[in-house]
Amino acid sequence: MQERPQPTRPARVSWAWVWGVAEARWAVIATVLFAAGGLAQLVDAPVVLWWGLYLGCYLAGGWEPASAGLRALRQRTLDVDLLMIVAALAAAAIGQVFDGALLIVIFATSGALEAVATRRTADSVRALLDLAPERAVRIGPHGREDVVETAELVVDDIVLVRPGERIGADGEVLDGVSEVDQAAITGEPLPVLKQPGDEVFAGTVNGTGALRVRVGRPAADSVVARIVAMVERASATKARTQLFIERVEQRYSAAMVVATLALVAIPLALGAAFEPTLLRAMTFMIVASPCAVVLATMPPLLSAIANAGRHRVLIKSAVVMEKFGQATLVAFDKTGTLTEGAPRVAELAVVPAAAIHADEALTLAAATERSSEHPIARAVVALARERNLDLPAANGFTSAPGQGVSATVAGRCVRVGSPGLLIACGDEPDEGTIQARGLVRRFETGGRTAVVVLIDDVPVAVLAIADRLRPGARETVTALTALTGHSPILLTGDNQRAAEALASEVGITDVRACLLPAGKVDAVRALQADGHRVLLVGDGVNDAPAMATAHLGVAMGRQGSDLALETADAVIVRDELDTLPSMIGLSRRAHRVVRANLFIAAAVIVLLVGWDLVGTLPLPLGVAGHEGSTVIVGLNGMRLLHSRVWRRVQGGRSQRQRP
Repeated sequence: MQERPQPTRPARVSWAWVWGVAEARWAVIATVLFAAGGLAQLVDAPVVLWWGLYLGCYLAGGWEPASAGLRALRQRTLDVDLLMIVAALAAAAIGQVFDGALLIVIFATSGALEAVATRRTADSVRALLDLAPERAVRIGPHGREDVVETAELVVDDIVLVRPGERIGADGEVLDGVSEVDQAAITGEPLPVLKQPGDEVFAGTVNGTGALRVRVGRPAADSVVARIVAMVERASATKARTQLFIERVEQRYSAAMVVATLALVAIPLALGAAFEPTLLRAMTFMIVASPCAVVLATMPPLLSAIANAGRHRVLIKSAVVMEKFGQATLVAFDKTGTLTEGAPRVAELAVVPAAAIHADEALTLAAATERSSEHPIARAVVALARERNLDLPAANGFTSAPGQGVSATVAGRCVRVGSPGLLIACGDEPDEGTIQARGLVRRFETGGRTAVVVLIDDVPVAVLAIADRLRPGARETVTALTALTGHSPILLTGDNQRAAEALASEVGITDVRACLLPAGKVDAVRALQADGHRVLLVGDGVNDAPAMATAHLGVAMGRQGSDLALETADAVIVRDELDTLPSMIGLSRRAHRVVRANLFIAAAVIVLLVGWDLVGTLPLPLGVAGHEGSTVIVGLNGMRLLHSRVWRRVQGGRSQRQRP
């Protein structure tokens, strides 16, 4: 028998899992050795002890960047990793072993964070394949049923999908009628009726009916497999993104190496003494090393990350924090993003000719739906409970896929279901049926799902089912328009009418509906081709490829799929949309602090290097100036930790929205 879906989520990151990442393991060892060396130096332990601990830190944290730098050098590329190792060794050579060890720890920790994030995303992408069941029931000659691995299914095989099971392959329904929950693929909030001739997708969940499906694609070409491939390709492309300061490392690294060699070679060629020449060159390397430049960038961004974390926004890297301020256009998914992802009864309209009270109609409908697990049933029952209605017992409950449910309640036959139930009212409809059909048209024109209630075959009410808009959605759209200069757009797998109805509520005019995951990726790429840096907000598996493709992907945290949470660059833990404009404001403020820090760091480096080249810079003074600038830019960046910074970016946003 085909495996039923299990409501379990992959294990979260543990210390044991992190320890299994080699880069993280070496970074922890290097940090511990550095801390032990600092403590030993502070308590005046024997010099050989704390020097040994620092050198152990060099070895643990430096071997991997050194090997990466040497590999790059063999490819005729000089990167900052090798430069940092050389600077650290130079610092140790002239007695400044603490400075070199600190530099090693900074780079080892940065590399470890990147490695952990990369591996976690890769694990989550692989876990997506678990959406499709491992086995399926294949129908052979003469109706024989065989349980086979889904990987063995080939095109034109016939599989049986029983109620509640996951569909094992993409294909076409040959026989049977059922409602299929395909939210993981298309993002649609309600199950979709499937009958002969309709397409179904691997990994989606069958409802109450049995389906016979002809396999249309091999497992490697299924929609789920293509989502995996798209995420992997897009993530690999985005992994090459770097901080602004890292994008100039090639020129700076080459210039520093050339200048250091020149400071040794030229004076020696002119007859200068070896020892003072070497000391001058080593002093130059120390004061010109980009320690302050590194700290000019990282503390402001890390402080902003910490501040965002206190307000329940998880930022996965400093690169991500920098990208928030660069976004020029925001794209939203619909279900679970702009909406809460849970259908509700938006309106209950009583058929005037029925002469029944709304609460009575709702009581009978909810009593009938109480035995159903359908999302619409839960919405109807929830409304009855909100109104504190007592629900009588229902007898003889039955459910028909695509039609609805029926039961006997208080001696009356109650049916709740699709507008198709009104067809059974006859070719010459009475006044009540005509009124009910008018209500159905009004609700469906407004992008809502219409559900009719019949009592003893007489239509008495029509329910409008819609997804609940998230609080602050309209205000968020307005704020993002002001910040980016462009109105956000809506990318959704839902139908055009429902998407446009939702968009009109929040003030979005550009709506692109009926999009499968590949369609969302194409839409993002088209926007990028127009010059936009797209920030995409979503929550489901179907959003993950577009998140990975976009300049920046943001996931809603409470109900987001594991793949969306891991693929996204940032996660809004409490699903509060109004944090998005605040994050853009915070990123831009951090960028201003980074620029100020870079000016301070560059000014000090130019001053010290000029002194060393023109005059004679005492090594202690050079170290003091170098370390002093490092401390200054570090403290300046840490200002962004204060809670008033968040209040200011929120306040600035509010002022921009005022007329």
